[in-house]
Amino acid sequence: MEFLSIEPKTLWIIGILIFSVIIHEISHGYAAYFQGDSTAEQQGRLTLNPIPHIDPIGSILLPAFFVITGSNFFLGWAKPVPYNPNNLKNKRWGEAMVALAGPLSNIILAIIFLIVTFFLMSLNITNEMTMFLMQSAIFMNLFLAVLNLLPVAPLDGSKILYALLPYPTNFKVRNFMEKNHLIIFIFLIIFLLQTNFLTNIVFFLYKFLINLFF
Repeated sequence: MEFLSIEPKTLWIIGILIFSVIIHEISHGYAAYFQGDSTAEQQGRLTLNPIPHIDPIGSILLPAFFVITGSNFFLGWAKPVPYNPNNLKNKRWGEAMVALAGPLSNIILAIIFLIVTFFLMSLNITNEMTMFLMQSAIFMNLFLAVLNLLPVAPLDGSKILYALLPYPTNFKVRNFMEKNHLIIFIFLIIFLLQTNFLTNIVFFLYKFLINLFF
């Protein structure tokens, strides 16, 4: 009975996670499209239809694992939206702009959910479940934004880092990260699971946004 009582909340979290990562990836595609690259459009990835974005591991197996184990920690991703950096008009900052579009979309989603929460409260039509749903949506999107802004491959922050570094340092850093991205990412996940580093940043941003509206 306890499992059944928390199942709707768990399903909401998974649904918000999938929706948010899809918006994240679509934003990458549109950022590239507006800079002259139509790769994502040609492959049918500029759509809210979740099927083209589903990654078997990040969208199905991993979320299912967290549900089965009853974990309070959720992680997932959609299939990366493809783009050709050679087609981008801005050769210096193009990749960084494409990379930044994903986390920025999650921050915008967090603000939208916060505004919805504000209006629901002003109309006095909230309850404990509604507040949980809205707060989890805000927190989830801030989490995705902060996580992806970390300057570690294959996260979006690595592309921003490459653009900020001078040549040839950026080339050396990119070469190292892309050759060892799997090992680096595994160590990053272990670090995040063992510390409150990411959670502390997310809570700080969460409280900052809350103070803007309440």
